[in-house]
Amino acid sequence: MKKLALIVGLAGCLVAGSASAQSTMTLDDFVTRANRIPLNPTAMLRPDAHRLKGEAERAFRTIGQEIDSARTAGRPPPACPPERINLDVRQLLAFLNGIPEARRERMSVTDGIRNWMRSRYPCPGG
Repeated sequence: MKKLALIVGLAGCLVAGSASAQSTMTLDDFVTRANRIPLNPTAMLRPDAHRLKGEAERAFRTIGQEIDSARTAGRPPPACPPERINLDVRQLLAFLNGIPEARRERMSVTDGIRNWMRSRYPCPGG
């Protein structure tokens, strides 16, 4: 799925980090850490940035699989992104920061990114 590869690649470059993270963090932890990392090329040198990148990559990969599975099964997918999208990390973080902290504490990173994709790329008739 080309769009998934693009999403994962952009998330990896812009959110920064490594897929070597061992545990899943809450969305609130993800947002709190992401807000501390400057959005510049030196961010890739920060260990925390590597963990965030891994979390974002797993979330986008999971959502891409959900979209593919839903379409294969004839169910409505959670979002309908175009074949190619442009990921604006600042816009994504603004959306995630807009989720109330009490909700973010109970959500996974995948839940937050799924909500962002659903709001940004709603399915026709949905």
